[in-house]
Amino acid sequence: MWLSNFTLVLPDEVVREGSVRVEDGAIAEMRPEPVAGAAIDGGGRLLMPGFVDLHGDMIEREIAPRPNAHMPIDFGIHELDKKLAAAGVTTAFAAVSFATESVYGHVRSLETTSAVIEGINRLRDNLLIDHRVHARYEITNVGAAPALERLLNADQIDMVSLTDHTPGQGQYNNLQSYILSISERRAISEEMAAEIVAKRIAMRNNPEIEAKLKEIVALSLKHDLSLASHDDDSVEKVAEMHDLGVTISEFPVTAPAAEEARRRGLWTLMGAPNALRGQSMSGNLSALDAARAGLLSVIAADYHPAAFVPGIFKLADMVEGGLPVAVAMATGNAARSAGLLDRGEIAIGQRADLVAVEPGDVHRIRATFRAGRFVYSDGTLHPLRALAA
Repeated sequence: MWLSNFTLVLPDEVVREGSVRVEDGAIAEMRPEPVAGAAIDGGGRLLMPGFVDLHGDMIEREIAPRPNAHMPIDFGIHELDKKLAAAGVTTAFAAVSFATESVYGHVRSLETTSAVIEGINRLRDNLLIDHRVHARYEITNVGAAPALERLLNADQIDMVSLTDHTPGQGQYNNLQSYILSISERRAISEEMAAEIVAKRIAMRNNPEIEAKLKEIVALSLKHDLSLASHDDDSVEKVAEMHDLGVTISEFPVTAPAAEEARRRGLWTLMGAPNALRGQSMSGNLSALDAARAGLLSVIAADYHPAAFVPGIFKLADMVEGGLPVAVAMATGNAARSAGLLDRGEIAIGQRADLVAVEPGDVHRIRATFRAGRFVYSDGTLHPLRALAA
């Protein structure tokens, strides 16, 4: 099947009126001009690789759209699947948290997280896009380690990140602000919220933390999984994580931390919503500032996959290399950092995971292909002969 007359976003250039031939789910041929009799005419629209999302928190909102409104997990996975396809995501790592105690309650409980992981793996072959599991191990919750180890040994996990949300450092370095956020989220007094925060700080003193952390790291590396650190806030923290075997620095909190991560050869990942909004929700390092300084290599959906396309265009205006470099942050760089070599670029031999985008005041995704087949279309690029191809 030929996809003709698209503006192709290749790894190092943009080719107008180009064409791509898809065969057996992969890109078999490319031409720098339109092809007669093609199954689909792009009308000059952009054709990008499908987005590879390494960190998506969205499953939580699908299984618990409101407090105490719990939906069936399989239903939530299918609903998220549709939304991700419509957002141009073709490979998605659901970032689920392992915690015996969580301020997020039900959705980040040990039981729910385990059930979500098992659901994703059970449903994987019947979903529109390629779903994978990103396990977030909260290092202070040593009671969660056995469950994570069991799932790692069962090959149910595809990526692991090490998180430390102890108040007073990292993402929650402003204690008073964090206390207020808990008070508002749980509708409790500030005094009660302060007690919760004090308890969480005390958890950091558990003498088992370091031993369990090393066990999880060793098991992750044994299974050849990419290992990430979360919310690095200092040069020292980056060095510590790098020495453990981490290769991805997720959401670095400060510019010095991002600089050290890049100096050590780590991939630096930040949220597409941060890039779109131009600022972090927590007042931490801006993705745009990181990009201007050459410190940003990967963007993820975080909590809003629709931010990928407008985020890419904002980044394209400020990074050296323009659109190809910005697109690579959501595609090729993301795939390579996760050890995926068969996707993320429009190149011969790569999977035909593709996104057709129409630029405008609001950039529109017109179609998403997984292995050359439509998994989303708004009808613009969906003629009957394409369906029959």
